[in-house]
Amino acid sequence: MAKCDKRRVIVAFSGASGPDYALRILEMLAEMEVESHFVMSRSAKISLAHESDHKVRDFEDRATRVYANDDIAAPISSGSFLTEGMIIAPASAKTLGEIAAGIGGTLIARAADVVLKERRRLVVMLRETPLNLIHCRNMTTVTEAGGIIMPPVPAFYPRPQTVQDIVDHTAGRALDLLGLHSAAVRRWKDG
Repeated sequence: MAKCDKRRVIVAFSGASGPDYALRILEMLAEMEVESHFVMSRSAKISLAHESDHKVRDFEDRATRVYANDDIAAPISSGSFLTEGMIIAPASAKTLGEIAAGIGGTLIARAADVVLKERRRLVVMLRETPLNLIHCRNMTTVTEAGGIIMPPVPAFYPRPQTVQDIVDHTAGRALDLLGLHSAAVRRWKDG
């Protein structure tokens, strides 16, 4: 597989609850000097307005490049644009379904499809509960295609004191799956 001269990661935020995950991933990538290519769905913007004081601009300011979700000609829609992979944080059940069905009608779904076909890492932080059988089958399909389903489930071994501690740990663990390791993650210690 061709290696990229620059480390690049695609970060997407689709219309699920949990915008802080995407924001923190963008911040961590900047701290690691990794180029971030960001796309946000229309539903994500609606979700953001309902559950956060953050604005769309807060995400855009932290990303290296920003694309509209209807920009199917964006560089991240091509396999020739080399990346370490893609994280969808958080991912809605709708986005999961589009990826599982191979529907590339949005930039998020198209970029995910490209990441899978190029055998790069796709991390889908599905933010849905409880799950129905359709969700489970879509997760299976994406996993069989090479994706990683990583619901943002909090870890308690690092003894989080704040919600931000939980967000930091989860965001860092998602980056771990791309081989990018943040100092913000408290690791399990032997003995």
